[in-house]
Amino acid sequence: MRRKLPSTQALNCFEAAARHRSFTRAAQELALTQGAVSRQVAALEDFVGVALFKRSQHGMTLTPAGENYARQVSRQLDSLERDTLDLMGHQGQGDSLTLAAVPTLAARWLIPRLPGLAREQPQLQIHIETRTRPFLFSDTGIDAALYAGTPEQIRQWAGTHATLLFPEDVLPVCSPALLADMDEVSPEILAGMPLLQQATRPEAWRHWFDVQGVYAPRAMAGPRYELFSMQAAAASCGLGVALMPTLLIQAELASGALVVACPRPLRGQRAYYLVQPDLPERAALTCFKEWLLRQ
Repeated sequence: MRRKLPSTQALNCFEAAARHRSFTRAAQELALTQGAVSRQVAALEDFVGVALFKRSQHGMTLTPAGENYARQVSRQLDSLERDTLDLMGHQGQGDSLTLAAVPTLAARWLIPRLPGLAREQPQLQIHIETRTRPFLFSDTGIDAALYAGTPEQIRQWAGTHATLLFPEDVLPVCSPALLADMDEVSPEILAGMPLLQQATRPEAWRHWFDVQGVYAPRAMAGPRYELFSMQAAAASCGLGVALMPTLLIQAELASGALVVACPRPLRGQRAYYLVQPDLPERAALTCFKEWLLRQ
């Protein structure tokens, strides 16, 4: 049966016009005339039988249907471009995976280990995108995700199943300059020191102090950082004490840029998982998962 699909040229013109909210700017991007873009969008509207833009003497705006369709078209064009570039790069040889990953884990744990995978599987390419929250695999073209979360968050990620990789232990660390002449400090002293906060885990310090049985009214005070890598950099610069997963700061601990401020590790509420959609597993993903578990 013939597919009910508009031309890619019409979709390209529509996506660019929707993104710029301008036929003229879309034409400049696509190296076309403004009239050509306008005709392509009009042809697309005729094809789908739905108005995608509202046109007036003051300009143009997307209709509600156009807003929704623009988001979907943009995702699909991105996916098609990614697949095309992947095919061109491989020249028909080997396979590839697209992984989503929390950025600090990807940069500090996964990527340094990828040379080993390349030696074992030289035909397998790994593409990595940054994702910090659950998403719909069907909307992205992503094969699997390296995700840090609680068991409850994993259970709530619809249409997926997960493989536990390792738990997360957190430890207070700081620049050695912050400790002055002390080798370490007690939780009571730590409660009065500047505390660096992780934006996605606002309760982390309070939970740590609760486990130590220490009253810390300023447990949630202090500068917040979106990424653990930012937090590690801030701690290395002496801005405060960071509560960090130990597996993400091995290099800083080895070099002495960071030291343990208080030797009270805590098994975190989160762990790291490989999350994948509930679909038949590709051979490339099976190969990657087996390698990953060995790490």
